[in-house]
Amino acid sequence: MKKKILLGISPMLVMASTISFEQALKEAYENNDELKAKKLTIEMAKTNVEKAKSYDWGRLYFDERITKTNDATASAMGHTKGDDKAHLDSRINYDLYGFTGFKISEAKAMANLQVKAKKYKFQRDKNKLGVEVLKAYNGVVAAKQFVEALESAKQTTSYFVHMTHDLYNQGMIVYSDVLSAEKRDRDVDAKMIEARNKYKLALAYLRFLTGDNTITDVLDFKVVISPNSSLVKLQEIALKNRNDLKEMHINVITMKHNVKMNEHIKYPTIGLHADYGIGDHNRKNDSHTLAAGLRYYFMNMEDTQVLQYSKIQAHQVALYEKYMRNGIKLDVQKKYLTLKEKTSLITAKLKNKEASRDILEKYKDMYRNGLVNIAILLMKQTESQVADAELIKAKYDQAIAAAELKLAIGSPVETHEKVYREPDLTKRDDKTLDKYIQKKHMRVTDDTVDEDEEE
Repeated sequence: MKKKILLGISPMLVMASTISFEQALKEAYENNDELKAKKLTIEMAKTNVEKAKSYDWGRLYFDERITKTNDATASAMGHTKGDDKAHLDSRINYDLYGFTGFKISEAKAMANLQVKAKKYKFQRDKNKLGVEVLKAYNGVVAAKQFVEALESAKQTTSYFVHMTHDLYNQGMIVYSDVLSAEKRDRDVDAKMIEARNKYKLALAYLRFLTGDNTITDVLDFKVVISPNSSLVKLQEIALKNRNDLKEMHINVITMKHNVKMNEHIKYPTIGLHADYGIGDHNRKNDSHTLAAGLRYYFMNMEDTQVLQYSKIQAHQVALYEKYMRNGIKLDVQKKYLTLKEKTSLITAKLKNKEASRDILEKYKDMYRNGLVNIAILLMKQTESQVADAELIKAKYDQAIAAAELKLAIGSPVETHEKVYREPDLTKRDDKTLDKYIQKKHMRVTDDTVDEDEEE
């Protein structure tokens, strides 16, 4: 991160920084409180594992009861009438599940599987945060470039104002031309206010995601995946990498274990119990008990229906997994085609931008020579301004489409791809330019394969 000190009227030093996308992503992973909160779900799942393991140790507990005998009971115990007596029964107990029809072992297996599922879900959430940071970063880049484009437009409209004043003073144009130029100049001022406010809002959101309030500037658009990648390979990567699909598969396995756990009704239940009672007067009254119990249900309709429900649920989740696999392939295809579309538009937008600038320069000369009126000149300025904005929008759309595709294939957002760079149109013909845009403006990441390479 590049840092610089800004000195203002205040004697205090203000730290400002230009941040790269990689640094912004790192700070988001480290500082984002929502991501930290989601990670705790893994720890919560681990407590269920320990809970399931605890059944192997049984339960050790202490209970105590105080009873008071009535007259009849007192007489029976050899006491005289009215000689009621309180009796204290203190007992240490230990219960152990001997055999539960594999219920405990299946519960432990399910708990361990859910820890894995939560880990996959967390990684998916982390990838989503990465994509959100990427979108926010590119949003700041776009907002910044809109401001820069309007600053360029401001230079042009300010020139128009000075030019029309000079021409009016020379008696070559009417004063309404001056008023038209001044109006257009004020229009650009108004748009500049809006653009700067949008830049501040975009920057505020990036600061929110990263937890870094010192960010004041960004670099260039970040495109994280090549539009020249092979669709088939991307779909294969998605089915291998998507954490939500991995989580769903874990849920399928968990449901199978749930069915096995509910099959405990097929087996008897064996339990062990031991206790030691402490006498309330002397140790001669101490007692102890050792017991083993067995229970087997010949008819248990409630648990039978629970078993049937778990079987249906397991089948349902398996169908959802199959549906998700097909849905992921479709999702990747849609995101891939969108990226292709957005990338192809950049070529036309680049040409329009340069053509609009050339046309505007020619119309400036034509206006000075009295060949066109001010309305035509201002219209050409508007067209040039729109062409600048459309190119920025096209580059932003491409970066966002690449981010969406990256999320669709389930790969981490981290990448070392080059950002898009505008070629010098004055030194390249159309054929060379098209080739440059398709092959030179970005590299293929490790998890993508060029269509040419696949062949």
